[in-house]
Amino acid sequence: MKKEKIAYFAGGCFWCTEAVFQRLRGVSNIVSGYMGGEIKNPAYREVCTGRTGHAEGIRLTYDPSVITYKNLLYVFFSTHDPTTLNRQGNDVGTQYRSAIFYVDEEQQLMAQSVMEELASTTFDDPIVTELLPEMPFYTAEEEHQNYYNQHSDQMYCSYVISPKVAKLQHYFKHLLNETA
Repeated sequence: MKKEKIAYFAGGCFWCTEAVFQRLRGVSNIVSGYMGGEIKNPAYREVCTGRTGHAEGIRLTYDPSVITYKNLLYVFFSTHDPTTLNRQGNDVGTQYRSAIFYVDEEQQLMAQSVMEELASTTFDDPIVTELLPEMPFYTAEEEHQNYYNQHSDQMYCSYVISPKVAKLQHYFKHLLNETA
């Protein structure tokens, strides 16, 4: 019997983050949503203003016997820019910030360790990723779920998300599921 775990990542637009993690072996479910803000049950139109304080992010369910939390962190830091504050490419605002919401001390310590490692070996600029305890997660509207897989021909998907997926496929082949 599998003992699945939960992880939360905000790496800019949730469409991007969702598309990347959907392709990993051991990840069984991903939900796009909002986390880290001040109001309950925010709507996309509210989050987009930047006034709710929420980040666009994902909640993923994974099997740690297939993929480790550390590998999830490496994928997270490799497929977005954790050195830009409140921005990913042309997506600007607090809702696009880089954040990890840990569910327990083990995740917190692992995230701190990986951030320290990458700060000293990989990134020239400081990592600005927030590391916060789990907060209420609000599921985004249905049209935001599985977005890239349903709309990969749209311009945003082609120019912004497809390169992230290609980077994942190049650097993390060993972690991909059969359909990636």
